[in-house]
Amino acid sequence: MQRPNLNNIPNAILTSDWHLREDVPESRTDDYWTAQWRKVDFVKALQAKYNCPVYHAGDLYDHWKPSPNLSRETVLHLPAQFYTIYGQHDLPNHNLQLVDKCGINLLQAAGKLRVLPECHWNQTPTEGSLYLPTYDCHVLVWHIMNYQGKLPWPDCPSPLSAGLLRKYNKFSLIITGDNHKCFTETHEGRVLVNPGSLMRMDADQVDHKPSVFLWFAETNSVERIYIPIEAGVISREHLEIKEERDARIEAVVERLSDDYVAGMSYEENLEAFEKANQVRTSVMEIVYRSLEPIKQ
Repeated sequence: MQRPNLNNIPNAILTSDWHLREDVPESRTDDYWTAQWRKVDFVKALQAKYNCPVYHAGDLYDHWKPSPNLSRETVLHLPAQFYTIYGQHDLPNHNLQLVDKCGINLLQAAGKLRVLPECHWNQTPTEGSLYLPTYDCHVLVWHIMNYQGKLPWPDCPSPLSAGLLRKYNKFSLIITGDNHKCFTETHEGRVLVNPGSLMRMDADQVDHKPSVFLWFAETNSVERIYIPIEAGVISREHLEIKEERDARIEAVVERLSDDYVAGMSYEENLEAFEKANQVRTSVMEIVYRSLEPIKQ
């Protein structure tokens, strides 16, 4: 929902799923480390411009145990007035009972952010995250998978965003995370915002436009702000290589089933097949590795 053309200052910046990391996703061909901090700095500059809080809906880190290097850079780049919750990636073994071990807690102890009371991953909201008495506005920041349109995957148990907004009608504003796609939902003047991921981490995000939202409490409306991105940095090559490799392995398995000799072990049949068909060594190495759990 786009806000009316008012010359007022936003009350918050809404964002989610930063997945800060040191390793480079297979789909990226650029300097991912630099691109990551450039986007964080964009949000930091936006926060400094408006001097308002940043509400982040979970998965600040891609792994619950960030390295000292990643933690240091986060301290240097994180926007001021930063509020977050625990996503599953922020939790050891995705377990909220192990929350004391989270790397996010270091940032909170250093005064760089505040962890909101709810609603963390795998929790159900009760009181909500924040209450703004000036606007009589209850805000919920929640790390929960929800979606619009068709199912994200077959038999997906997650709720539709429209149903989520109607069910939790106590909250004027709901900010959700976990789904890396960007969308908004409105119902009777109430708003749900799923900002989507800060970074494009997968090949299927080639058309994703990283964004944050400005929120205006007086009208309970939002404005989408696009974060600058670089074109041509997403590749499908790793997927194509995997598909080609899987096809070759499947062909090996099919031919092996036809050439199987009774009385010989599975490993002996593999060795005979490799010699008779001159199978590429790289393919056979994958087949042999797949047998290791069977041998143990």
